[in-house]
Amino acid sequence: MAIALSLNACKSDNKQASETSEHSAESEHEHEHTDSEKSTIASLTEDQIKEVGIQFGKIEQKNLTAQITANGVLNVPNNNRSNVTPLYGGVIQNLLVQLGDHVRKGQTIATIINPQFIQIQEDYLNASNEIIAAEQELQRQQELNAGNAGVKRNLQNASSNLNILRTKKAATAKQLQLLGINPNSISTSSIKSALSISSPINGVVSNVYAKLGSYVDVASPIVEVVDNSMIHLDLQVFERDLPKLKLGQEINFTTTNNPAKTFSAKISRIGASFENKSKTIAIHCLVIGDKTGLIDGMNTSGSISVDNITSEAVPNEAIVESEGKTYIFIETKKVAEEHEDHEHDHAAENESKELPVHNEDEVHDHSQIEKSSSNKVNFEKIEVIRGVSNMGFTGITPINEIPSDSKVVIKNAFFINAKMSGTVGHSH
Repeated sequence: MAIALSLNACKSDNKQASETSEHSAESEHEHEHTDSEKSTIASLTEDQIKEVGIQFGKIEQKNLTAQITANGVLNVPNNNRSNVTPLYGGVIQNLLVQLGDHVRKGQTIATIINPQFIQIQEDYLNASNEIIAAEQELQRQQELNAGNAGVKRNLQNASSNLNILRTKKAATAKQLQLLGINPNSISTSSIKSALSISSPINGVVSNVYAKLGSYVDVASPIVEVVDNSMIHLDLQVFERDLPKLKLGQEINFTTTNNPAKTFSAKISRIGASFENKSKTIAIHCLVIGDKTGLIDGMNTSGSISVDNITSEAVPNEAIVESEGKTYIFIETKKVAEEHEDHEHDHAAENESKELPVHNEDEVHDHSQIEKSSSNKVNFEKIEVIRGVSNMGFTGITPINEIPSDSKVVIKNAFFINAKMSGTVGHSH
């Protein structure tokens, strides 16, 4: 009897050890399967998808452009800026513009007074009167010589004197024109005591140097006028990027005071020397299109288009980062069905072991669970390699092949990634 009891005890221990081993292996298999699915699969209900605002799209073929970014400043060429100065010195009587005013070429900027202006007009009128007398004298000498009653030397002197007076009048007329006075409008009753100073170019008054009553001359500018219509962009590009640049390349740039608005320019000249030992080279670009709001001296940030690359691309919001890698999410049915079959197999096994008999309430509850499960959408996490980004899209290269008709999450993909990582609570 002792031997029989010992044998029975050994069989019982072996059976219990075997069942324990099978249960442990099954639990380990279930744990591994669950961990594997958690790393690549996330499920959301239709209500969650709607509430979070998840949107779907497809992988598109986009012509993306690689870019070089560089900082720079806006400049106006020297032949499009002017210091308005008088040819003759004088005291400012009127100042007709203010800082920021738009002026036209020929528009009066200020008026100045100087007795010398009156003297020049007087010289012109005197020369005109003397010419009349000289012409009469020449005519008289010609008549005398025609009757052999005159002296030829007097005729020559009369002719020379007339030419000198005509030259003096012409020179004085040019002086008046430089002063902005029409010589034909000068008369003894219309002599001007003030001189009008006009703008030589169209533009904007960028500086006002003088004030009422101050003395100005050629060395003392009254105002500065800048023509921003010919404004250009100077970018500082690093030496390594120089081989990628060529004349005519398009540039998009923004100003620091208005980064939301984008302007366009084209490379017109490439510098041949380094700027200030910084190992950067100045790239001169002509601004094209709308120039509203651009002012000389503004700091800018530009991007230079280098190469056009056609590749598979998704919106920037479709890409998420996790553990130093980049991923996208696609809707998948295959994995979801396998996951449901796996759950149903375990549910059926548990029901056969623990609940051999069901009443009507239990059957009804089980049908509700199946219905709720059918409303879930499964998402698969796909690793991709990030490419060039431009115009809101980023090129991608999937590690594994993705079906062409896959529905890609293009908005709020970060929520799915958060749920997968466990930072979003599970719904029950």
